[in-house]
Amino acid sequence: MAATIHSEESDTAAPARKAGRHTLLDAQGLTKRFGDILANDQVDLVINKGEIHALLGENGAGKSTLVKMFYGSLEPDGGKVLWEGSRVSIDNPAAARDLGIGMVFQHFSLFEALTVVENIALALPNPGKMSDLSRRIESVSRDYGLPLDPSDIVADLPVGIRQRIEIVRCLLQEPQLIIMDEPTSVLTPQEADQLFLTLQRLASEGCAVLYISHRLEEVKRICHHATILRHGQVVRECDPTKETPASLASMMVGADVASVSAGATNPNIGEVRLGLKNLSAKAATPFATSLNNISLDLRAGEVVAIAGVAGNGQGELFDAVSGETTLSAQMVQLDGIPCGNRGVTWRRRQNAAFVPEERLGHGAVPGMKLSQNLVLTRHGTGDGLARGGFVSVARAGDMEKRIKQNFDVRMSHDDPEARSLSGGNLQKFVVGRELDRKPGVLVVNQPTWGVDAGAAALIRQALIDLARSGSAVLVISQDLDEIFEIADRIAVISRGHLSAAEPARDMTRERVGLLMAGGAEVQGEVA
Repeated sequence: MAATIHSEESDTAAPARKAGRHTLLDAQGLTKRFGDILANDQVDLVINKGEIHALLGENGAGKSTLVKMFYGSLEPDGGKVLWEGSRVSIDNPAAARDLGIGMVFQHFSLFEALTVVENIALALPNPGKMSDLSRRIESVSRDYGLPLDPSDIVADLPVGIRQRIEIVRCLLQEPQLIIMDEPTSVLTPQEADQLFLTLQRLASEGCAVLYISHRLEEVKRICHHATILRHGQVVRECDPTKETPASLASMMVGADVASVSAGATNPNIGEVRLGLKNLSAKAATPFATSLNNISLDLRAGEVVAIAGVAGNGQGELFDAVSGETTLSAQMVQLDGIPCGNRGVTWRRRQNAAFVPEERLGHGAVPGMKLSQNLVLTRHGTGDGLARGGFVSVARAGDMEKRIKQNFDVRMSHDDPEARSLSGGNLQKFVVGRELDRKPGVLVVNQPTWGVDAGAAALIRQALIDLARSGSAVLVISQDLDEIFEIADRIAVISRGHLSAAEPARDMTRERVGLLMAGGAEVQGEVA
């Protein structure tokens, strides 16, 4: 279905940047409500042809709501959108694509059992012959520095190549505006550099890019203009090349963002709290990753970070360390006690805590209140929440309030259901729930995934503070900024193999990037 176009020029007050002859999209007074929540409040935004335009804001600021209206996934309650000067109604994503708007989502929408060409064909209205489409994919992907083999099965491909499929699929629709949501979150530094070259070429050809990212260094590096949202309103516009990451973060949150301090340069490192000894596990499904002879000693007082591109065994390693997957007893040891064959509740009783990557569904039950979710992970840890088969609702409520206050968890009312929180606020609660215990060992997978600069700083500082208090902290992360900010030692996981953990001061981003891509020696394998 094509977008409805009205013969109408802009007749309202211009946004902060006036629309001109090079304007592609001109949003005027866009407003969207969800019940009592005003997600977007009179938003004005101008995107010009050939521009890489950053859309910045805290979690819950209204970024996703705004771009979903541009892409036809949501209908605005007020305001209008002009496309090359004419008012349009974008009724659905197909209408957006017909208009010339493409979107590359943060979470991939690919069928793993199908080939590259089959996945791309499913997204095109008229794909034509598969042989002709394969040639187009090869040509376009090569021309833009994102080479693909159309015959590859998606399940066999690393995450960086899957990102290429999403981008090339979008390019084959010949968009004039591409919306990109956290596009570098699954890329190595080298892959991110190639993506930036592609975006700069697209811009030079007149294509506009609306770029959403929490990585402010890359916003400063590649974006021509930035619009900052706060509480659903446009609060600032700026040239990010003239700003610093700190000043951009300050605009987003409305105050200076506290810097993260690692404390002592030579922390007091104690005994081994968590030991992994030749940990191996076969892949549970055809799309999972086997773990191969992983060994690591995690000591009291330190933060060890495991870097890696998504899909290289991080989830499988977390499951093995947390007890969701049980193995031979000697493969996992807590304070010297073999426990590879013990479950997660036993390990929690040994003063270990775990934060999974997926916060909604794995870290929290969507339809349960926060206090009830708190009971699920702490009922057997000696907190007095459950005695004789009865739950202390009052004690759970007090803990929920304490976590809310200590970790700045923002909610519309006391003790809401987990699904009612924004992603960043739920992440703060899930991490805060485990930190509140002051565990001896903490294992956290992607601690600041999808959260804004303020929330990320709060979580990272809390992890460092826990380690400096004598606990051992293991962080699994795809964010190299985060890893170099908090880690005392860094290891890299690639295809289920783990490199030796080395002092962070001896590592460089380039070396970590090569290890992430499997370009150097890891335990048990020469990649």
